[in-house]
Amino acid sequence: MMTRRERLMATLRGEPVDRPAVNFYEVGGFAVDPSDPDEFNVYNDPSWQPLLQLTETQSDLIRMRSPVRPRGHEPVLSEVERVDAGGPRGEFFKAEKFMADGCRFKRVTLNITGRTMTSLTRRCPDLDTVWTLKHLLKSTDDLKAYLELPDEVFAEQIDVARLIEEDKKLGDRGIVMVDTEDPLCAAASLFSMEDFTVVALTEQKLFHRLLEKLSRQIYARTQVTAEAFSGHLWRIYGPEYATEPYLPPYLFKEYVVRYTGPMVETIQKHGGFARIHCHGRIRAVLDYIVEMNPAAIDPIEPPPQGDVELAYVRRKHGKDLVLFGNIEFADIENTEPAEFEKLVEKTFKDGTDGEGKGFVLMPSSAPISRKITPRLMANYQTMIRLASNFTS
Repeated sequence: MMTRRERLMATLRGEPVDRPAVNFYEVGGFAVDPSDPDEFNVYNDPSWQPLLQLTETQSDLIRMRSPVRPRGHEPVLSEVERVDAGGPRGEFFKAEKFMADGCRFKRVTLNITGRTMTSLTRRCPDLDTVWTLKHLLKSTDDLKAYLELPDEVFAEQIDVARLIEEDKKLGDRGIVMVDTEDPLCAAASLFSMEDFTVVALTEQKLFHRLLEKLSRQIYARTQVTAEAFSGHLWRIYGPEYATEPYLPPYLFKEYVVRYTGPMVETIQKHGGFARIHCHGRIRAVLDYIVEMNPAAIDPIEPPPQGDVELAYVRRKHGKDLVLFGNIEFADIENTEPAEFEKLVEKTFKDGTDGEGKGFVLMPSSAPISRKITPRLMANYQTMIRLASNFTS
């Protein structure tokens, strides 16, 4: 029997495995501390402990880590908003944290070229997620001012040693995956979804200037990390911003292939494996994704959340891509265990039928609430049991 690390690495290389890997995505991926008594730590609830134990002892672990963000599961915000003001950034940005109505808030204020812009986020104690109440950029005039920021504002402290240490600590239980946004994610998350789609559609030259600006530090980070932490899996998130119904497919080529493609090339030049993370409707952009030549794709959401069946992707692109998915989290949460078992059996069949590089059974997301229900726990156990008993 293969170790969990051996199974995952063989899958990424397109080699035979003893059984398909099963990974719980953010559960076991994010850095959590169930012993932390902080009231905002949902993972210290007793109902979480059996799921965390199952994950650590029996799932094929993939730790999701960033060389610039210590916790590994910060909200999807711009790099400027992720950290408190300091150094060159402090000349333009001011960060304020405060409590109100039992929730934690963070307000970021940007002053440049006579304009003042603010973002506001909220985190409440019973959900492990951060809600963006106000986005930093709200107009093309805001964007033009933002583009005046000097590149020094986006400088980062890259710590690859943490990745190397965690990889050693994990041993044969799994692998460490570098987790990074692409330039499109960094750009789009500065706006509300409505404002982003309008700007990306109607101000394409201006939006390209933003992508070019934000890509510089992302490319530099990718180069340093890919060299120093070679041979590992990466997750690149953000391409879904350019899928339907948000943007037409030709803009996926403009905003993703053009700017995310170089990241894929750098990662794989140094022996790594780039996994494109793209929720939602991917049928119209699958060929563009393959054009970038990544090693893998996730989470291949089934209809109605997505618009393509796993069997179709396996048949058309299974020789090009390792497939991660395609269990919708809503099904784990809401489907009765007997029916969920049938769904997992079908997913295993669709993900492994015929020829292909490899398949990893994986949910599309994870629980964020304080309580893990018996149904939820039973369905996670089903994924492990069926993977362990899998026969091709």
